[in-house]
Amino acid sequence: MTVVTPAPEEVADEVADEVADEVAVVGVAGRFPGAPDVPALWRNLLAGVDSVHDHTDDELRELGLAEALLADPDLVRGHGRLDGVADLDAAFFGMTAEEATATDPQQRLFLEQAWRALEDAGHAGGTLDELSVGVFAGCSANRYFLFRQLATSTAPEHDWEGRLGPPGWAPDYLPARVAYRLGLTGPAMAVQTACSSSLTAVCVAAQHLLDYRCDLALAGGVSVSEPRFRRTPDGLLSADGRCRAFDAAADGSGYGSGVAVLVLRRLADALADGDRVLAVLPGWAVNNDGAVRAGFAAPGLDGQAAVVTEALAAASVSASELGYVEAHGSGTAVGDTIEVDALLRAFRASGGAGPAGSCLLGALRTNVGNLDAASGAAALVKAVLAVGAGVVPPNLHFGTPNPAITFGPFTVPTAPAKWPAGHARRVAGVSSFGLGGGNAHVVVAEPPSPSRRPPVGGPVLLPFSARTPAALARLAADLAGALAAEDPPRLDDVAYTLITGRRAYPHRAAVVATSPADAAAALRAVAAGTGGAAGTSGAAGASGAAGTGGTGGTAGVGGVGVVRGAEGERVPEQARGWLSGELELADLEVPDAGRRVSLPGHPFEPARYWTEAPR
Repeated sequence: MTVVTPAPEEVADEVADEVADEVAVVGVAGRFPGAPDVPALWRNLLAGVDSVHDHTDDELRELGLAEALLADPDLVRGHGRLDGVADLDAAFFGMTAEEATATDPQQRLFLEQAWRALEDAGHAGGTLDELSVGVFAGCSANRYFLFRQLATSTAPEHDWEGRLGPPGWAPDYLPARVAYRLGLTGPAMAVQTACSSSLTAVCVAAQHLLDYRCDLALAGGVSVSEPRFRRTPDGLLSADGRCRAFDAAADGSGYGSGVAVLVLRRLADALADGDRVLAVLPGWAVNNDGAVRAGFAAPGLDGQAAVVTEALAAASVSASELGYVEAHGSGTAVGDTIEVDALLRAFRASGGAGPAGSCLLGALRTNVGNLDAASGAAALVKAVLAVGAGVVPPNLHFGTPNPAITFGPFTVPTAPAKWPAGHARRVAGVSSFGLGGGNAHVVVAEPPSPSRRPPVGGPVLLPFSARTPAALARLAADLAGALAAEDPPRLDDVAYTLITGRRAYPHRAAVVATSPADAAAALRAVAAGTGGAAGTSGAAGASGAAGTGGTGGTAGVGGVGVVRGAEGERVPEQARGWLSGELELADLEVPDAGRRVSLPGHPFEPARYWTEAPR
């Protein structure tokens, strides 16, 4: 398979010099309260949706909460609930039913979204065999183990660990499980700094990329919790589980469940290899508050100011260039005041703040609650989308500004806001602070504009495959939807992504088309089972190690057929070879000007794997 870089060698060298110390975000994935994926999260954020759910007594009983806790007036019923936590496509990842049931759902969710992120980046194919891919992740405490497995175990006290399933139940093993199941050979590191875990993981991953310790990195975090939290005097929880960041009524936050994964790559490599760059990370920093604060659980003004200052300096960015800060947003009167004071101090040390209204300020947890170990990566996903769109979503539950806060250049938007005027490029900062003093800050900038390319010429082959016939039909329908969108991707980009960025599965199909509309019509025919029968079935399939993205142990190739495009062009021999199994993706021609684009991934076929709570 030959990949042709989009720029001449001398231009590529010049670009590489300019971006040598920058990291690109080339893929994102996640699941969030009220949002099964990243596009749904963005729609919810722009619409100002409050995704915190108020649980009823029956819902809490179903989760196994005792009647005494239900009757406790301090129980916080508001919670950022995540649907489908008990479900997994175990066969896709080479897991038995017993192993899936025993595995922490947080690890299952992160594994699933790690694969989704690689698909979104167009790197779920040969890249995983050719590049060193690292995994850097944070994970909350295994509450599934505490409230279900341990509570229902009949094992003797001295033997509980050996009888509760396979090794790897602790958060430490999350990156190793992903590396094992996806066949990744780069560093696999657990990063545990409480709420700042996932943003710290992003910083560690980015530094590993610049140090050439890996070529591609998965970074993020996951947290699964249930509404078992009680409000205590002077605690961090609000009575209703809502976060009113920067508001006069701020009295804490509530917890939520979620997972966010980003795919990072050195920017020079991403540009040379035709990656879709969502945003650029020019700088980041991590530190700890140390002892200069009121207590172990208290935030530190000096530490927060220092981490922002260091990140801006690393990015060679003046504070006046920032048009948006995605804040930690603790939702406590003291925490919010310290955070804004720290930002103002950092801005003064980094070139000075702009005029009032020059920088927008918001916090994701006002929409979804505190996602704990996943909160920083989820906030970064929000900032990446905001930088790309030039729009900042509203900050919920903000009516009366906290009178103790001096906002200076900051404005808290209560409706979707365009990027503040006066900025040459869109640049944002993202903060995440963990209980215990672990601080992380990442600078995010809009991506470089893509170069112009000649229009697509001639028919294009779009090969795709799935593990089962049902999954293949769903994938065809999903691809049809993407190509029928108002602004569809170029056909050569779709072909480039399907050939270089996907695994080959036993059930195959292909479409030959000259336009996105023709391709969408042909794909709908495949989904409906009316695509013809130009292929053959039962050819020898490629075998591989079990548990590599569901590609191992295939018994044969099921040809589904090639659909001719609207102009009825001849079916290429390459398509016939792909359908019969004589040709694999690496054998197919790659469009010279093609680039990676975001396309629907392989449909999961989940089943329930769960240990119920004791009653």
